[in-house]
Amino acid sequence: MRSNILLVLIVMLLSQHLSAQNDTLSISKKRLLPKLIIPAVLIISGSILSGSEAEKNWQVDIRNKVGNDYHNGLDDYVQYLPYAQIYLGDLMAFEAKNHWFDQTKNIFLGGIATLVITHSLKRGIGKLRPDGSSTHSFSSGHTATAFLGGTILYHEYKESNMLYASSGYLFSTTAAGLRVANNRHWVSDVLAGAGIGILVANLIYHFEPLKNWNPFKNTKNITFSPIITNDKVTFTAGLTF
Repeated sequence: MRSNILLVLIVMLLSQHLSAQNDTLSISKKRLLPKLIIPAVLIISGSILSGSEAEKNWQVDIRNKVGNDYHNGLDDYVQYLPYAQIYLGDLMAFEAKNHWFDQTKNIFLGGIATLVITHSLKRGIGKLRPDGSSTHSFSSGHTATAFLGGTILYHEYKESNMLYASSGYLFSTTAAGLRVANNRHWVSDVLAGAGIGILVANLIYHFEPLKNWNPFKNTKNITFSPIITNDKVTFTAGLTF
């Protein structure tokens, strides 16, 4: 009799545990779905628009407005400004979601994922750039990189400073616009690139890979900051004794 009662109790506990796990999974899915809407719309819109007469006409109109000889090299640098903002926020003592090492870890993981996705699409689709220089037009790697940084910045500071958290999208959008104005990408390319960058960042901050790996978590006297020069972006670390 006692063994039967014990068995019933074990079954009840297991059922409650499985139910709790299912509820947690259900809640997790519900929390993830809203984060997928914007990037999905951007990627799908870019895919539908790609190669259409509409975007070809837009490209002609844009180049006519800025000038057919227009070229601005700022797009190579603006794409990295949201990343500088992430560490600048740390230096200005804004309350971030994560420790600087976790921020760097998310940037690295996001950068690798974005690079793999965009370059796979470039080589797999083989779309000709507007300037005819190569068949690596879709999707825009610069734009994906810029929006990855802008979205990481958003996740890090949205709880403490929404204005600062959102400001990175100004630079991301500027980078995307310059890619089109420079005749390096079509509108569809930058739409898809923006969606990829946002998607990768949202997935990283939802699932938090390697969440518990931080050898510097208990150190408060180490600083990490970017240095932006005319031709490169580097990062420096400092230790205060």
